[in-house]
Amino acid sequence: MNQIEVFEEIDAPPDVVWDVLLEFESYPEWNPFVRAIEGEPTEGEQLRIRIEPPGARGMTVNPEVVAVEEHRRLVWLGRLVVPFVFDGYHEFHLEPINNGERTRLLHRETVRGALVPLLFDRDALEAGFAVMNAAVKQRAEARVELAN
Repeated sequence: MNQIEVFEEIDAPPDVVWDVLLEFESYPEWNPFVRAIEGEPTEGEQLRIRIEPPGARGMTVNPEVVAVEEHRRLVWLGRLVVPFVFDGYHEFHLEPINNGERTRLLHRETVRGALVPLLFDRDALEAGFAVMNAAVKQRAEARVELAN
């Protein structure tokens, strides 16, 4: 099993960060890593996601949403054909900090399966998570600025 975790502290409450993450239709405007998401963030739903990691070849995946906890957690599971060949468990976790005025965003991917050594590009994905987290931070903090 391999795992990537990238954290970002954001000067915005979790509900604002959550709204940014779930506005899939606007991803092409601001998200340098996840260029598009089609589908609904509802447990059991299948998404169509286009990712373009920095310095690596882009790909489209079709994961299933496995957990949604409003303002707290969004998780999907992607599989290559059958279980345990290449499984990717992708999670956004929002933790309120400073009495809920700020948010700690955890962006995590856990992969396992026989093809992980061939298909898992840790450096490219980690770079993608970092640029996406920074973009989420910028977008959420801009909303807080506008509201004040």
